[in-house]
Amino acid sequence: MDEGLIEKKISSTRVYEGVLLKVNKDVVELPNGKQAVREWIEHPGAAAVVPLLNNGKIVMVRQYRHPMGKVTLEIPAGKLDDPNEDPLECARRELKEETGYRAHTLTKLTTIATTVGFSNEVIHLYVAKDLDAGLQCPDEDEFINTVMISVEKIDELIQTGKIDDAKSVVSLLMVKNFIL
Repeated sequence: MDEGLIEKKISSTRVYEGVLLKVNKDVVELPNGKQAVREWIEHPGAAAVVPLLNNGKIVMVRQYRHPMGKVTLEIPAGKLDDPNEDPLECARRELKEETGYRAHTLTKLTTIATTVGFSNEVIHLYVAKDLDAGLQCPDEDEFINTVMISVEKIDELIQTGKIDDAKSVVSLLMVKNFIL
């Protein structure tokens, strides 16, 4: 059914390889036989987690995001350390590092493709329950404040743009609308 939509890769060139991202430039043959260029970012993948406290509040993080030029309000998240890392273990690690909490229960929500037009990044989304508090231990290049947000405030924070990070919006709405 979708065979007439498939593009065939003719060539691929690595344009840039950085610490986190690799940028590729591919030449493809379109379904009509013509050629086009596709530039895309290769990403190792990530995991993100909604830490849900017993009192109904959600633990979120505030941190400066250089590409956006502002401090954002997000759920804890981080990239997979290697292609074979279990996303569940990544979610556990990032929860501990960014918030100090450990979860007795981690449940997968879904996996999302963040920006299908120019990246292969996928983020595995989880909800964490039965949390034990501990000490935050962010990476040496991370500066993070934690914030407790009531579930009742989620819609307002999203609608007013105070939460505009896609992984956080998807995860929070899933938790609010489907889990609770």
